[in-house]
Amino acid sequence: MILPNLFIAPTGQKGRGVFTSENIDRDTVIEISPVIVMSREDQTLLHDYIFEWGHDRKSCCMALGYIPMYNHSYRSNCEYEMDYDHQLITVKTVRFIKAGEELFINYNGGWNNETPVWFETKG
Repeated sequence: MILPNLFIAPTGQKGRGVFTSENIDRDTVIEISPVIVMSREDQTLLHDYIFEWGHDRKSCCMALGYIPMYNHSYRSNCEYEMDYDHQLITVKTVRFIKAGEELFINYNGGWNNETPVWFETKG
C-alpha cells in the first residue's frame, strides 16, 4: 500500500526522493511494503539501499515499494517500523506535511536519532 499522492522526483544533490502532492496529517500511514530478507552475503550492489533486519540484526532486507527512495534526515518527518513476523516495513508521518514537501526517514530508525549514519562516517 502506497498513498496515491506520493511520487518520486529529483531532489537537489541527493538524486531522487519521495514527495507528496497533497497535505498529510500527522500519524498517517503512508506506505506498507513487503521486504525480501537476505543474508549479509547477499547484499552486493544493493548495499546502499538495504536495511538491517531481525531482532539480532544479523540479516538484511531489500524493501520494495518507495521505501528505498526515502532520503535521510536527522529530523525526519516520517518514521518506519519493521514487522519481522510478517516481513513488512510501515512508514508513517511524525508531523503534518505540506503538499510538495519531501518525505524523509532517519536511517538510524528513530525519527530524531542523531547518531552519524554509515555514509557520513566513511573515510
